[in-house]
Amino acid sequence: MTLKTHSNLIAGVALAIVATLSWALNFIAPYVTGAYTIHDLLVVRFLIAGALGLGVVLLYRAQLRLLHRDQVLLGASLGVIGYLGYSACIAAGIIFGGPVLTPAFIGMVPVLLALLGNATSKTLQWRKLAIPLIFLTVGLLLSNLGALHQPVAGGGSWLMGLLFSIGAVILWLAFSWLNQRALLTLPAHASGAWTGLMMTGAGLGTLCLLPVVQAFDLFKLPSLGFSVPVAGHLYLWGFVIALMSSFVGAWAWNAASRRLPMVLSGQLIALESLFATLLGLWFHGRLPTLLETSGLAAVLVGVVMGVRIILTTRDPVKVIALASPDA
Repeated sequence: MTLKTHSNLIAGVALAIVATLSWALNFIAPYVTGAYTIHDLLVVRFLIAGALGLGVVLLYRAQLRLLHRDQVLLGASLGVIGYLGYSACIAAGIIFGGPVLTPAFIGMVPVLLALLGNATSKTLQWRKLAIPLIFLTVGLLLSNLGALHQPVAGGGSWLMGLLFSIGAVILWLAFSWLNQRALLTLPAHASGAWTGLMMTGAGLGTLCLLPVVQAFDLFKLPSLGFSVPVAGHLYLWGFVIALMSSFVGAWAWNAASRRLPMVLSGQLIALESLFATLLGLWFHGRLPTLLETSGLAAVLVGVVMGVRIILTTRDPVKVIALASPDA
C-alpha cells in the first residue's frame, strides 16, 4: 500500500465517522428540548432547514429552471416524507421505545434497500442473504425485548415505540424508492437544486402543520417565550442538528466515498446506529443492558455481512441511497 493510498484510507474513515456521527444527531432531539417539547424543536429545526434550503435553491436557481413543475413539486414532497416525517417518527420512537430500539431498526435500512432492489431486479440469490437476515431478525427481537423492560414515557408504551420505529423505516424506504425513480429523469448537474427543494419542502410542510400543532396545544414556544435568553438553546440545537444532518453529514459521506472502497464504506454506515445508541444512552445516563447490547451487536453484524455480500457479488445490487436517510 502506497503512502498516498494509506492517507486516503485514513482520511476516508475519518470522514465516514464525521458523517455517521452527524446523522446520529437526529436521534438526540428528544433529549435537548429543555422545558420545551419535541414539537417545538422539530418546528424550529425544520423552519431553519427550510430557510437554508431556500438559500440553496436561490444559489442554484439556474438548475431550478431546468426542472419541470412536477419535478419541483415532487422534490418538495420528498422533503416532507424523508426529512420531516422520518425525523418525527425517529423522535417519537425514541421517546416511547428508548435509546436502542429505533436505532436498531434504522440500522437495517441499507440491507432492506438492497433487498427491495433485489426483489424488483433479482441479481443475487436469496439464500446468500440467509445468515445476515437471521442476525438482523435475532437482533431486532433482542432489541425489542430490551425496550420492553425499560421505562417509557408517561402514558406511552413500548408498542408505540415499535410502531414509530417501523414507520421511520417505511418512510425512508418510500423516500428512497421515489427519489431513485426521480433521479433517473432529473437533468444532469441539478443535484444542488434538488437537495434545496427537499429542504424547502420540509420547511413548508412544517408551516402547514403549525396550526394543527397549536390546536392540540403541543407548541409551547408561545407560552414559554420566543426570546433568545429563554429559547436560545432550542434555536441552537435546531440549527446544529439541521446543519450537521443535512449539510455536513452529506458532504463528509460523499468525500469519504471517493476515498474508500465501496465494500468498506458500505460497512461503515452501520456506525450511525452505534453512535445514535451511544448518544442516547449517554443522555439517559446509563449503560446498555445485556439484551440491548446483544440486540444492537446482532443488527450491526447482520448489516455488515449483508452489505459485504451485496457489494462483492459479481453483479452487485444497486443499494439506493446507501449513505443514510439524511444524505
